[in-house]
Amino acid sequence: MMTATMPTVQTAANGRKFPKFDLYRLLHTVFQPTFGCKIAILIDLPDLAEAKDMAFLQNPQRAIQRRAHEYFYEGLHHGVMDELALKGGEMFAYVQTGGSNLDLPDECVDMQGNQLSLEGDIYPNYDIILAITTFSATAPLTAFAKQYGFRGATLHGVNEVILNSGLAVDYEEVSRDAEKLRLAMTKADSVEIDFGLENGEVLTAKLELSGQEAQKSHGLCRGNTPDVANLPAGEVYFVPTSAEGHFPMKYEDGTLGRLTVTGGRIIRSDLIEGNQGTIDAHNARLLDDPMTGVLGELGFGTQVLPVSGSDIQDEKVLGTCHLATGRDDHLGGHITPDQFKRRQNATHDDILFAPHKTPNFDIKQVRMIRGAQREVLIEHFQPAKYLLDALAQ
Repeated sequence: MMTATMPTVQTAANGRKFPKFDLYRLLHTVFQPTFGCKIAILIDLPDLAEAKDMAFLQNPQRAIQRRAHEYFYEGLHHGVMDELALKGGEMFAYVQTGGSNLDLPDECVDMQGNQLSLEGDIYPNYDIILAITTFSATAPLTAFAKQYGFRGATLHGVNEVILNSGLAVDYEEVSRDAEKLRLAMTKADSVEIDFGLENGEVLTAKLELSGQEAQKSHGLCRGNTPDVANLPAGEVYFVPTSAEGHFPMKYEDGTLGRLTVTGGRIIRSDLIEGNQGTIDAHNARLLDDPMTGVLGELGFGTQVLPVSGSDIQDEKVLGTCHLATGRDDHLGGHITPDQFKRRQNATHDDILFAPHKTPNFDIKQVRMIRGAQREVLIEHFQPAKYLLDALAQ
């Protein structure tokens, strides 16, 4: 197959070599599609007028959508559909939601500008749907997959680094490693995270997990079970049942806040450094709609990957961990959009702790408590011996 002769690219970060992006290999490994499976691509655009005759290809601000066309649409129509015996291959666009995992609009258009319905024309009529978008669509697309019976993958924020590393790996191997780490952490009672600030202060957050079965994002989406893979994949995650303590958060403008968590919810942010107005805005949001502060996920990366600058890949790096606020129904949790004061607040927002993302504080240590067992999982953004031993098995 194509992968056998593809040249490799080398990452500067760790020297690991990756095969170049190969759409055939990715789709074959992730989905193992059967003869005649019908596939479609979804993109998001600020203005659907840009879809007509693929006008977005002329807009340099549509880099993600252009990659969707170049690497996926063109790839499908230049051999991959024939090799995998796929049908369809159409591309559709919907209006950008403006936030991570917000509900999707129903209106969409094809590349001739014809108005269509996602629920009427797309979801029921395709077996595999790829959402290559600016904003993550994992939560809503997972719900629609279960409703309409399709499988899919969400690949928001795709860039060249992701294409040639996180989407070029062998997902059989990714799945095996994720399962090894899942077994090492499953049924944990709680996890404690110590954060070291530059001023010497240590903040500790304790997340209660109540002995739940750990879940994995491993990239394989096979068989007849409706599901959506989030790609790049490679993480073990939990839905916290409660949480207490404090943790730091770096805001988009660089402001650093100290977040207070009680009863599984962020109730307040206090300024450590930066812009007080940013802190005030967050506190006003927490006061107006308390559900925006609920912690809906604790995740751990399982792959050795280069930093991409996009959280969708960088949260999958071994040695990092992340929390997420907001809806978690796509993860098996019970936080759904109807519980928020406003549906536009019903996002699922990851808070990634990684050296490149949060250089002004350190993860001093992450500890897992499981009955009488107490294991160090991460120290200083590096996997501890317990996790490395699990991977070596």
